[in-house]
Amino acid sequence: MAQPINKNPFDDIRIDPAGVKRSYQWYRAQISQLGNIQAKMKRALNTGGPTIVPGGLYLFQYDPKWKEVLPYYDTLPLVLPFARVDDGFLGINLHYLPYALRFKLMGALLSLVKNVKDPTSRAKVSWEILNSSSKFKGVDACVKHYLTGHVRSQFLQIPNDQWVTAAMMPLEQFQKSTKQKVFNQSVRML
Repeated sequence: MAQPINKNPFDDIRIDPAGVKRSYQWYRAQISQLGNIQAKMKRALNTGGPTIVPGGLYLFQYDPKWKEVLPYYDTLPLVLPFARVDDGFLGINLHYLPYALRFKLMGALLSLVKNVKDPTSRAKVSWEILNSSSKFKGVDACVKHYLTGHVRSQFLQIPNDQWVTAAMMPLEQFQKSTKQKVFNQSVRML
């Protein structure tokens, strides 16, 4: 027997009460994990490594030297360092970009380091490479100078296979502004 042409394809879908319960339990577990994220991050930052290698991705606590005059700043930067300088390092803080641009930038950055096993070789992810390529839009808004004396925690190194996940987590801790205003300012810089 032929089915009517105007039949709604969703008519045959039945809601399984057990599936609804499993979905609800999964959702509650995710919320519970996110609720404890600050405590987990604090423990991780206290036990992370003491140094950084250009080309890696790191999360750390930071207290800027010029915070009184800065319009806003991130106290928990997620940074891809690309150059050492006398008093610290230069790096790309992904938190300054809206999530969609972070995702796009992470894809481009991962394409540069995915086959590089030697951490020192990852330093090839330099400002010259990033600045000269149109596929790295948004980098200008993220480049920051970090002073070693103002780092307030250990460096938590993020493994390459977790870069995208870390970049998409809402860990930014902007002071003196909302993240939406910071994102809007960064987009205007593009």
